[in-house]
Amino acid sequence: MAPEAWSFAELISAGWRQEDLDWENAAETALECLASGRLDDAREAIALSLRLALANFSRDDPRLGASLANQAARLTESGDERASGQVLDDAVRVWRACDSWVVTMTAPRVARSSLFHLRLEQRHRDAYEERWRVKWGELQSEARGRVDAPGLLRLVAGIEAGERLARWRRERPAMLNDTRKLMGAVLLMVCRGDSPPPCGEGLGEGEG
Repeated sequence: MAPEAWSFAELISAGWRQEDLDWENAAETALECLASGRLDDAREAIALSLRLALANFSRDDPRLGASLANQAARLTESGDERASGQVLDDAVRVWRACDSWVVTMTAPRVARSSLFHLRLEQRHRDAYEERWRVKWGELQSEARGRVDAPGLLRLVAGIEAGERLARWRRERPAMLNDTRKLMGAVLLMVCRGDSPPPCGEGLGEGEG
């Protein structure tokens, strides 16, 4: 599948930077490579996404937490379990700190809404915002469950990687927004613990 194309003007309008899109593309590429058995390419994409996260994201950004967790799994597969454990500790700290990042998120607009539905949303903005905060909390819990799994993290592969990739492409918001950043951090994680966590309920509704 060809990557989505976004113009510079669209990125700016959405409050995104090129680095945000580059991170998402690198993380998706890592998962795609694992699904197709291209381990070396996946390792390169994991390393790239981590470099982008370290250079561009705050220390409470869930995408940094995802990148560190993915790197921990990469190190486990390379046989460096000591370094993997150290990086995993960093990932856990970021995911525990990301509440401060999530609290600044803005509930997305519904891209295909009629004027009537937009006015209805405005009148019930508090309830609409709360609905999204529940979903954001579920996503955080899913990610924290992965990084807090017993033992070292390992890379997903084959069918499991393919299922995660399909879920991301099915559930990601159609528009560039805060929710898409958080969903990317959770759904593009390429790691699992000794006992893979159960898949969460589908959260994507095509909402922008």
